Amino acid sequence: MSEPFTTNAERIAFSEQARLLDATTKSKALFERAVKHLPLGVGSSFQAGNPYPIYLERGEGARVWDVDGNDYLDFHGGFGCNVVGHAHPKIVEAIDRAVRSGTHFAVTTEKAVEFAEELCRRFRLDKVRFCNSGTEATMDAVRIARAATGREVVAKIEGSYHGHHDTVMFSVVPNADAMGGREQPASTPMSRGIPAEMAKWTTVVPFNDAAAVERLFSERGSEIACLIMEPVMMNIGVVPPAPGYLEAVREQCTKHGVVFIFDEVKSGATIAEGGATERYGVQPDLACFAKAIGGGTPAAAFGGKAEVMDVIEHGAAQQGTFNGNPLVAAAGVAALTEVLTPDAYEHLEKLGSRLADGCSMAIAEHGIPAHTVDLGAKGCISYRAEPLTNYRDFLETRTDLYAASYPWVVNRGVFMTPGDEEQWTISVQHTEADVDKYVEAFADFCAALAK
Repeated sequence: MSEPFTTNAERIAFSEQARLLDATTKSKALFERAVKHLPLGVGSSFQAGNPYPIYLERGEGARVWDVDGNDYLDFHGGFGCNVVGHAHPKIVEAIDRAVRSGTHFAVTTEKAVEFAEELCRRFRLDKVRFCNSGTEATMDAVRIARAATGREVVAKIEGSYHGHHDTVMFSVVPNADAMGGREQPASTPMSRGIPAEMAKWTTVVPFNDAAAVERLFSERGSEIACLIMEPVMMNIGVVPPAPGYLEAVREQCTKHGVVFIFDEVKSGATIAEGGATERYGVQPDLACFAKAIGGGTPAAAFGGKAEVMDVIEHGAAQQGTFNGNPLVAAAGVAALTEVLTPDAYEHLEKLGSRLADGCSMAIAEHGIPAHTVDLGAKGCISYRAEPLTNYRDFLETRTDLYAASYPWVVNRGVFMTPGDEEQWTISVQHTEADVDKYVEAFADFCAALAK
């Protein structure tokens, strides 16, 4: 006997995918052109689609338009970058000024200093350094932690993604048969091209399991330079920390001299003004930021306690030609001080609750095995009735239901991230009417699924 909803999900996925392909013929043509020079036809493998991705042409406010002229309400948000929305007047003005006065000098400017000051204030950091992507931020933070401790092993969370440098590309999306037992999760590489030797420098523990961290540190604490984690796990939807979990991990890191690193590339400036540190009240030793802090530009940074960051002044390398460049600094300052204000976060909380509540009502009405999570500008629908606590719970989600939902909502004018492990992002330029359109599209999907 098939799982409930399976037949309807297959029918919906087939018909809606066909409808989507009919509506995106110019995307298909651009893909055929792009694939000749870009592997998979895209600039990053995360942007790939089956059989081809939707190529966008422009964005304004809370909307985007694809190359076929279809317009959508944007809940993709550039994988969480565009909490300010598209072409926000404050960001446009800041970038215009920067362009006219010079976008790059490879010399620190006053605007970069101002950007650093705001990051330190908002995220409670002593010192900060700039880079250009979340990958660079986590790469640099790991190096600094190793330099500060004199240790070499990195601990990370099973199933978490921290960028595409070799050290952290282990146990990101492991297959169930390659993960090892719950007591001994396997460090399996995410990509070809990573030397097998790298595995001995990375070890993994499950999320929301403080006892596993305690066991690992008791056995190997003197070897471990750092534990890097998303304080809210966002590589499998959205998984909040269990009450007391972050506090317990903080205590263990302090006890064993392990540098505690928050990867706030996704949560920073989205789930609260001060990110996870503000929302959960736990201060890491280092934290990494990107995406939302730059107002849609390629900004990134990492920072933390002075005694850790000061190793940069004593032989730990951290550099980059474009770090803190005037264009990004101008956009970042405008985003953090003029757009993402306390009032903006109140607006985002209200919209997020409205969206999650509306989707939850549709789930309950039609008996869909799913749940919603709402955290400020971020949230998601996961196709598992019970909330997720870790990566292995994610393996129980219904991929067939997601595969039907994606083309359904896109065909009804809601642009979403192309993966069941991703989330929605709401911008300050979204309205209640925008959120209600999402809820309406999703509720209709639930009704069709339950027929």
